[in-house]
Amino acid sequence: MTSFSETLKNATWSDHESAEDESYLKELMGGRLSEHDYGELVAQHYFAYLALDGAAKALADHPVAGRFVFPELYREQALERDLQTVYGAGWRDRIVPSKATRTLVARIEQVADWPGGYIAHHYTRYMGDLSGGQFIRMELQKIYGYQKGGGVDFYLFDEVGSLPRFKNEYRARLDALPFGEREQRRMIGEVKLAYQLNTEVLGELLHVVKAAA
Repeated sequence: MTSFSETLKNATWSDHESAEDESYLKELMGGRLSEHDYGELVAQHYFAYLALDGAAKALADHPVAGRFVFPELYREQALERDLQTVYGAGWRDRIVPSKATRTLVARIEQVADWPGGYIAHHYTRYMGDLSGGQFIRMELQKIYGYQKGGGVDFYLFDEVGSLPRFKNEYRARLDALPFGEREQRRMIGEVKLAYQLNTEVLGELLHVVKAAA
């Protein structure tokens, strides 16, 4: 019998690949964007993770969703260091959530009282950050010369310890979810939507940086 974590991965893999293939990331990884263009991505992450981690804190005592609340993952402070590095002391006055980010944040807040919805968005973001996000970090360090302490701290998870071990534990918790087939399908649908919304954030970023060029 296929585990739920494997079913979830297989059912959403094409959505995951579509997000990774987004042209903004290709431009970024190709070294064709300015540091401030990269800062636009950091800024959108900031607003999204304020919502996601805010939902986590509210659900810490929930018997199901609470199993997917990891304070060691919270990204607010890391993103603030990154924004300070990119934009300087006045970074708060430089950033605004894009239309696509506002839509993503609204959806996270809308499903925050549904354990499967919260876990879907948490899974989509954090399992990506702990996997492909590590390659992005290494490339950004090469392109912009960032070091630990600001610039790419968003991608550093020192408090987690072994990333492979953590991801295995995360998958085990997915497999232990008390969800029947109908609820599993509902959660898979939300993960697909989460990928779509995150891809739209990247698409809007590409439009912004090209318009400013």
